[in-house]
Amino acid sequence: MAAQAGISAVQLGLPAVAPRIRDELGLSLAGTGTLLAASTVGIIATLLGWGALADRVGERAVIGVGLTGAAGALALGSQAGSAGALGACLVLAGALGSSANAASGRAVVAWFGPGERGLALGLRHMSTPLGGAAAAALLPLAADAGGLEAALLALAAACLGGALAAVAGLRRAPAAPDASGAPRPGAGPLRDPAIWRLSLGTAAVVLAQLSLLSFTALYLHEERGWSPGASALALAGVQAGGAVARVVAGAWSDRAGSRIGPLRALALAGGVTLAAAAALLAAPDGPAVAALVVAGVLTMAGNGVSFAAAAEMAGPARVGTALGLQNTVLFVAVAMAPPAFGAAVGLVEWPAAFALAAACPLVGWWALGPLRARERARPS
Repeated sequence: MAAQAGISAVQLGLPAVAPRIRDELGLSLAGTGTLLAASTVGIIATLLGWGALADRVGERAVIGVGLTGAAGALALGSQAGSAGALGACLVLAGALGSSANAASGRAVVAWFGPGERGLALGLRHMSTPLGGAAAAALLPLAADAGGLEAALLALAAACLGGALAAVAGLRRAPAAPDASGAPRPGAGPLRDPAIWRLSLGTAAVVLAQLSLLSFTALYLHEERGWSPGASALALAGVQAGGAVARVVAGAWSDRAGSRIGPLRALALAGGVTLAAAAALLAAPDGPAVAALVVAGVLTMAGNGVSFAAAAEMAGPARVGTALGLQNTVLFVAVAMAPPAFGAAVGLVEWPAAFALAAACPLVGWWALGPLRARERARPS
């Protein structure tokens, strides 16, 4: 959780000091947005490789080396004199820090059995919004004290803390009696249609999730006249609710003995709730905003469950590769969602844009259908 929170602080917390970035570097809005996306570009580029490496050498080395390198890249970025140099350092930090994304999930899968794995992965995924929320709260204070340099050094310290936690606390789990670590017969994760279907189905839900997380505060401020503080508080409510929902969904999947069933139920509920929110945008704040918040929480809830499903499909020797593949597909959706939703708002206005976003979880629900049938047919 500490390792994942470290890199999440970079990706989700840096926007909190976007005004400082824009002022100190003299950037346009488009330039600021491009710089904020730099770490995500690095993450997408290396997730699969880090996952495969974790399968070979273990999580401790991968996370320790990767997050230490990310801390160094951020420290270097704190001394950058131009937007281009800072952007390169952020790409490098994302490329190195993504080691935590695939390898930390692999560690959880290795240490927890099927009856508790969903809850454990829910806790691990809870660290993503918590790391982002902590960074969003603290980075502005660091920037006020020492400018952008201090904010970047604080993020470097967070990554280094995650690296130290991994080195001190992680070790390889003993092989389970029925899982010696030998690869399963048949195609590996990269050639397994079921893992691709799972990844693409959950990515469809993430498209709606990131659209809501990226634009809820802006919608409340510009269209409903909420203050920036009140808009940010509503967004924080979505993040906090989503963090708790990830743990609840993981525990639910453990008790149900199913990963795909809860995933499909959450996707359907998220799509229906977001469609209702789109229809309620002309209503007073109470019902309209409540529907947006609930839809945001529901679309965030299934991340940990989807990772448990991918790990169990792949088998113990290929968990890192499977999670690296799934992470890569999901981060592509993370990168696509904000510009696509923003373009939709410009073309068809807010209600229709939210309605289009609501269709995405429903596509995910449909895509996961064959996997649910396969899960039911599998021996206990």
